[in-house]
Amino acid sequence: MKTRFPLLGLFTFPLAVVAQIRAVPEFQLIRITKNLISSPQFAYTGAPLYPASQRDRWLEVEVEFVAALEFTNDLTLKYFILVNDTLLTGAVTHCGVTAGRENRSVMYVSPRVLERITGKRTMATGAVQNIAVQIVQEGVVKDELSLVRAQPQWHAAMPRVAGLVLNKNETPFAPLYWDRYAQIKTPP
Repeated sequence: MKTRFPLLGLFTFPLAVVAQIRAVPEFQLIRITKNLISSPQFAYTGAPLYPASQRDRWLEVEVEFVAALEFTNDLTLKYFILVNDTLLTGAVTHCGVTAGRENRSVMYVSPRVLERITGKRTMATGAVQNIAVQIVQEGVVKDELSLVRAQPQWHAAMPRVAGLVLNKNETPFAPLYWDRYAQIKTPP
């Protein structure tokens, strides 16, 4: 009877190690938040000032994610934003992503696009029906999360409108919060 226990330990230990290794994903989306925010106000001299309307609101979609890998060169986040039955899509590639929980990405939809889609000058957050974000590395989807509970890939069969979801560097928010978000890879 004493000989059975060492054999049992040999068979169960490798299975436990394999289960622990598989339990840690390389990347995991933690949270999606949406906000309607006004354009930032900047002051400078040398030209006429054209202040932005404080009534107009940008849709800001922020994602928090975990990276288990020590360092990742290129990591793409794809955004699917359903507003008033219109699916807006966009993607941003981050570089130099480090391991940890403090990784964030952000994308924006301009006030003019929101006005065109909703037909209203001011938009309420309720017009955003759902948001999905995918983490993609080398063409492989590593994780997906939706703001509102839904089937995975709920957006796959829907007609898409590309080019209207902007990364931070394409907006007036570019110079803000450099330390908050993962670095955006710029095209060569």
